[in-house]
Amino acid sequence: MVNTTVDLCGVRLDNPVMAASGTFGYGYEFAELYDLDCLGSFSFKGTTREARTGNPQPRIAECAQGMLNAVGLQNPGVEAVISHELPRLAQVFHKPVMANVSGFSIEEYAETCRLLDAQPQVGWLEVNISCPNVHGGGMSFGADPVLASRVVSAVKAVTTKPVIMKLSPNVTDIAAIAKACQDAGADGVSLINTLMGMRIDLKARRPLLANTTGGLSGPAVFPVALRMVYAVYEALTIPIVGVGGISTAEDVLEMLLAGATAVEIGAANLANPYACRDIIADLPAAMEKYGIQNLSDIIGGAH
Repeated sequence: MVNTTVDLCGVRLDNPVMAASGTFGYGYEFAELYDLDCLGSFSFKGTTREARTGNPQPRIAECAQGMLNAVGLQNPGVEAVISHELPRLAQVFHKPVMANVSGFSIEEYAETCRLLDAQPQVGWLEVNISCPNVHGGGMSFGADPVLASRVVSAVKAVTTKPVIMKLSPNVTDIAAIAKACQDAGADGVSLINTLMGMRIDLKARRPLLANTTGGLSGPAVFPVALRMVYAVYEALTIPIVGVGGISTAEDVLEMLLAGATAVEIGAANLANPYACRDIIADLPAAMEKYGIQNLSDIIGGAH
């Protein structure tokens, strides 16, 4: 019998498969389709201090082997998440959940994290300093190691739970940003967020997305994400959550061999709402095929 358990920043996961923020809402919609307790965990919808309506439409575009999104962090705000979304989630998911947090200032990141840190359902804080689809925040913090360090320090000063920094691939040296986060006290990093891209409407001869650009996700980005996880693993000693284009159990194994402790499934959930469940179900057979008894033994095994 194979062992799929892993340890993410001191929290035991039954398996390393989590749903990525922005593709799984606050969970209960997917609970109508399958038992969410099969998941290792999931990262809920990116939450900001104040409610946000997001970017204007159109904000989704298809492309070969993936999709572009420019949703712009639409969410009801942290107070509504705590009072309304988390109680509903508790009825359908009985494991620690990852709280994904975004902000437009260091103070906002800290305040939102402080409020979510106090919630018993929250196991980790995934601090998104990498969103390419908002202006005046998000990715600007993740492109500068000094600013990234300041966000980490501010959040760690007001929280007790593991802080995992979500990093952008739209930088010259993601390992340098990751190292700055580790040095500032981060407990882990997750990577990658989406790659910046765009499409043009040939009939209108204008950008297809109202935001002009959006974040590319899906199978097309998997080799990029894998390469970045591999590079960051060599620079850090803290755990990595691998994200980007994962759609099969074999992809999960590749990510762990590259250095990830756990993974997040994103765009695959939008193409197939059963994607996480199916990948988890396929994982033991994939492990047996490649002679893997314990998943934790192969983390970083390709180095």
